[in-house]
Amino acid sequence: MISSSNCIFCLIASGQAPANCVHEDATTLAFMDVAPASDGHLLVIPRSHHESILDVDDGAITDVARAVQKMARAVQKALTPDGMRVSQFNGRAAGQTVFHYHVHVVPIRAGERPASHGRAAGDPDRIEAIAARIRASL
Repeated sequence: MISSSNCIFCLIASGQAPANCVHEDATTLAFMDVAPASDGHLLVIPRSHHESILDVDDGAITDVARAVQKMARAVQKALTPDGMRVSQFNGRAAGQTVFHYHVHVVPIRAGERPASHGRAAGDPDRIEAIAARIRASL
């Protein structure tokens, strides 16, 4: 597996840094965003390190897309949002803050207008309770 020793997502994927994981398989990992834009905001990453969509290989991008769909379905089942934002940022100017290819799954409720990224750390107990609901829906 390609990894970067100074990449927080590589450290999470290798088990060297904590994350509230909701799903994992041999090539991908899905975990809750620590600064959620809305309740249920999660991230899907390839276990291998790729900085952006510009250098992710075909296998990893396909695996991530499948995992994103699986997680979007689980979020829909668990939280019944009115809509869902699935987004991906490439480069600092576009809003990328962690330079490891990843996709955001953000549940949206009618009347909400969440930002692309959360502005502050979320409540860990609330995040875990929501993660448990998503895990149970898989």
